Amino acid sequence: MLRLWPWLAAATSGVLYRACFAPFDQAWFCWFALTPLLTAIWFSGADTKRRWMRDLLLGYLAGAIFFWGVFSWLTTVTVPGLVLVGFYMGLYMAGWAWLCGALRPGLRKLSPKVPKGLDAVTQHLAAKRAAEKGIVLGQPSAQPHPLAGSEWLSSLLNLRLAFLAACAWVGVEALRGIVFSGWGWNTIGSALHAQWAMIQIAEVTGVPGLSFLVVFVNVILVATVRRFMIETEVKPVRPHYDLTLTMATLLGVMGFGLRVLQSPSPATSVHIAAVQSNVPREEKFNAEFAQATFDKFTRLSQVAMSSKPDLLVWPESSMPAPVMQDEGTYRFVTEFSAATKTDLLLGALDLDETGDYNAALLVSAEGRRIQMYHKMHLVPFGEYVPGRHTLPGIGAIVGDQVPSDFSFGKEHTVFQLTREDVRVAPLICFEDTIGELTRQFVLGGANLLVNVTNDGWFQRSAGSQQHLANAIFRCVETRLPMVRAANTGVTCFVNEFGRVTQVLLDDTGSQFTEGILSGDVRVPTNYKPTFYVQHGELFERVCGGVGVLTLLALALRRLRHDRKPSALSQ
Repeated sequence: MLRLWPWLAAATSGVLYRACFAPFDQAWFCWFALTPLLTAIWFSGADTKRRWMRDLLLGYLAGAIFFWGVFSWLTTVTVPGLVLVGFYMGLYMAGWAWLCGALRPGLRKLSPKVPKGLDAVTQHLAAKRAAEKGIVLGQPSAQPHPLAGSEWLSSLLNLRLAFLAACAWVGVEALRGIVFSGWGWNTIGSALHAQWAMIQIAEVTGVPGLSFLVVFVNVILVATVRRFMIETEVKPVRPHYDLTLTMATLLGVMGFGLRVLQSPSPATSVHIAAVQSNVPREEKFNAEFAQATFDKFTRLSQVAMSSKPDLLVWPESSMPAPVMQDEGTYRFVTEFSAATKTDLLLGALDLDETGDYNAALLVSAEGRRIQMYHKMHLVPFGEYVPGRHTLPGIGAIVGDQVPSDFSFGKEHTVFQLTREDVRVAPLICFEDTIGELTRQFVLGGANLLVNVTNDGWFQRSAGSQQHLANAIFRCVETRLPMVRAANTGVTCFVNEFGRVTQVLLDDTGSQFTEGILSGDVRVPTNYKPTFYVQHGELFERVCGGVGVLTLLALALRRLRHDRKPSALSQ
């Protein structure tokens, strides 16, 4: 059992990390979710030949358990895809675990005659127990106690360790959001999506700042417990400023958030109605159900018209055929917008000579002018298959769910409403989970975020709740409100502080329903870009740079270590 505890600890970290997200939403777990894994890496396997490989495997186990668990809703689309996701994404946590192992603190001075195969603290405790029984291990020494110089007793070294480990984690999360076009969902910082006071710092650092803070706390907790264990054996326990400084930082971040929450910016009200149609995915693009789809949107939208909205929003892929290419669909949306004298924003397909696109359209109130945006960030294995034409058989992962690839859009098109003071960023599907992409729309003049999505693919799983949890941060980063219109949920309004102000639910409290959500959204009248909007993922890039420098320093240290024997032999 003693041999198994490190692996059980790593698995526990994977389970705790997974429990931070929907449907469990135990976000408070994130503050200590990584401590079992770190304990296994730093305090076991001292007698292992390839300890670095062991660290990798411990991290891989934790990562695979987390990703298989948190993305289990992928089984509604593809079981092989879920298996591949766990095997692939586990590599990211494995890399971080390896780096943490390479940064493992040691002892500056050890007694030369203590039995091998034990870590330093265990050596000391063994010697102490032996002395109590009259047995002497090693020779008496006039030097200070060998544990008195332990690096765990240094607040400065503990802070450095926490800083480097947190930077490395942020760098790894950044890679996860980039490689193979990226899938950056459920970073450890995004677990805090409902902690309104804590997440306001994202207007400066983005979500990576929260991830940094969470991992920093995890490391300091491990270091504090370890130091306490050592000090009870070698000296009186005394306060250390590493834990004090960490707690003060948490309070400072919360204080900043509370101050921001009490200072809303000047804004004007825009009345918006969002339609949730709840069309089964097998009926979405079936011509036999086209008229039924038209009738459903007409019926729901006419109810919404009673409140005379400035903007009506239909979800992603709401029409059964490409609007601009299918005469019947084109006539339906333009005549409806003209008859209701309301701007209509909807998701639909679009085709041209260069390819097929997942698109968003804004049909003006008079029904004559149409603005169009082609989705820029496509979902791998959802809207295209990476390597479909170079890796034989890879398309079988999703089978007939993705028979062909969509083309990538090229422009961050901002929609201008009939109301001249409202400019919309049309985010399609997962695009509302990507900070850098959303930021480009805001730099282009958008002052309202609108997400059209079809989370019906996830059926009644936690996928749609996780989608919303990741999207909330776009509002905090940009200080702009968001309107979400989903096919099956979550259709809601989110304010500039990341708080869901209205959500569409049925009588039982379920989001999986059809209906309309109407209300007023506060759009800023004199928008001032946040630090994040101006500088993007600057914090993430700094952390990534620190991570690269750490890797170079470790490589240089290894190189010097390898050269030392040959130098002594000359």
